[in-house]
Amino acid sequence: MTITAQDILHARILIVDDQESNVLLLLEMLRNVGYTDVSSTMDPHTVAGMHRRTPFDLILLDLQMPGMDGFQVMEGLKANLIDDYIPVLVITAQPGHKLRALQSGAKDFVSKPFDMLEVRTRIHNLIEVRLLHQRLANMNHALELQVRERTAELRESEARYRALTELATDWYWEQDKDGRFTKVSGPVLEMLGMRVDPLVDEPMPSQDDGWEPVQRAALQSRIASRTPFLDVLLEHRSPDNVVKRYRVSGTPMFDGACTFIGYRGFGVEILS
Repeated sequence: MTITAQDILHARILIVDDQESNVLLLLEMLRNVGYTDVSSTMDPHTVAGMHRRTPFDLILLDLQMPGMDGFQVMEGLKANLIDDYIPVLVITAQPGHKLRALQSGAKDFVSKPFDMLEVRTRIHNLIEVRLLHQRLANMNHALELQVRERTAELRESEARYRALTELATDWYWEQDKDGRFTKVSGPVLEMLGMRVDPLVDEPMPSQDDGWEPVQRAALQSRIASRTPFLDVLLEHRSPDNVVKRYRVSGTPMFDGACTFIGYRGFGVEILS
């Protein structure tokens, strides 16, 4: 994220001063150094609108102006923020105004009468910081877009996975972190004699609900350790003493903060 000398010299600069001599002096200094995009105004009322239409990388702002002083100009800029950075270098002949200017949002200050080497140095440094801030903001925006796109892709992939799983297996299920069913698809009632609707209100299974105790205990241990499992054998005995066998697979689910939120998986009846 290197800022070159040419990047700095092509930065957009606005000079705001009600004294034409000061404007001309700063214009000449900046152009002699090599800055290529320098504008000026002696009307402080126009600054916020100019910055809103075509944002500047640096605003050289005189504090002592009739009708509207530099502090009021900064308030206008804050009221019309384009981003969270106000690129203002204040110009003042009053030492007591420096702290107030910084508290009002200015990034730095220069004193009158001008020390031209100091002015050039502070301008260069502030523009470099501003351009770095912009590039970082652009990178963050691009990263945010990538995250959104990736999240959408993952959701689409998950939806395809669920659809294919539901087509290829006898039933698909999801449970929350407390073990309660939150999603079930397939002929669960007919196959298992289990009714899980409404899902979130379904009580935990009792210990005599027909599942083979040792097998179920082993599965519950896998779930408690939050590890995936594949083709775990489960036997279920119905109230009329019919035994059916199933292969069950599942994997833990985590949210974006890597917090465990439950399990999802599928089951297939083993036909004799």
